[in-house]
Amino acid sequence: MVRVRPSLEIQFAEELAALQEVDRRPRPPQWQLSPWAVRTYLIGGTLETGLEITPKYIGSARAIEIAIATLVTDRALLLLGVPGTGKSWLSEHLSIAISGHSRFLVQGTAGTPEEALRYSWNYAKLLAQGFSAEALVASPVLRAMEEGAIVRIEELTRLPTDVQDSLLTILSEKRLPIPELKEDSFARQGFNLIATANQKDRGVNDLSTALKRRFNTVVLPLPATLEMEVEIVRRRVEALGMPLELRQETPILEEIRRVVTIFRELRQGMTEDGQRPLKSSQGVLSPADAISVVNQGLALAAHFGDGQLRAEDLLAGVRDVVVQESPQNAIAWEEYLETVIQSRPGWEAFYEAGRRE
Repeated sequence: MVRVRPSLEIQFAEELAALQEVDRRPRPPQWQLSPWAVRTYLIGGTLETGLEITPKYIGSARAIEIAIATLVTDRALLLLGVPGTGKSWLSEHLSIAISGHSRFLVQGTAGTPEEALRYSWNYAKLLAQGFSAEALVASPVLRAMEEGAIVRIEELTRLPTDVQDSLLTILSEKRLPIPELKEDSFARQGFNLIATANQKDRGVNDLSTALKRRFNTVVLPLPATLEMEVEIVRRRVEALGMPLELRQETPILEEIRRVVTIFRELRQGMTEDGQRPLKSSQGVLSPADAISVVNQGLALAAHFGDGQLRAEDLLAGVRDVVVQESPQNAIAWEEYLETVIQSRPGWEAFYEAGRRE
């Protein structure tokens, strides 16, 4: 069976095994790798065996070290950032490097019930046996507590406030009361929690002060430089493994650079050289948007073109992403097309494609 997206522990099994082989540093209880090896797995490096560990996160190494150090302690970790900064990607890789898998996951939504963080009951067994351990259905959080593993909660601030607060006892006392069974479930060593939250959602269901104190927050910023953002997009497009056979590598990188440049300039309201102010987009225009546009362009080139990624394969996606947030973004895009793209050397094909859209 060919999977659309193999689990990351399968994709990076060779690297994880190689790190375990050379890792001689102390490991916290239940950790598959030492904090040093987790850091190497995330930011990349060359092992003494000569194996190259690919970077999973391109950005501040110090932020990664703080995140790992947090998980060594009893405090939970909150990864905060705008969409597209790699919060979910980083949390999944952290879980895999520490626990060996990322199976324990709760997706936060407005309709997520408290049972998703605590436990529920198998009602057929409940009717037949009454309250019993066999009738209890453990949540991902409870299963992680029992195993001594990492559990992830995506979009924590989308959970209703009363559901969020069900984490208080779990995080502060590392136990989960089960009054129906007149017992408590205590977490094994190695248990911890990684949550992600979108800065754009602040105010939707903001965390209570009590819950904030249980988390150490690491903010993941947008890429600081054009080269960093281009590299992030290139690596993620490659990692997604779209089965396309393109004729040349260099034009792909050039087109990625153009897409990233457009998004950065409209996001910042200024050209990269700092010479011309622009109408800024009201959307974030993140690396995730650029990845989506490039992947769509690759599919168009492969199935409806000659296999060569061209400007016309990208422009529809670029324009849709830019203008989707607000009608004013359409004005900003038209102005950018006529004042920046038209006059930029080497961008003639992009301008012509933009005029045809």
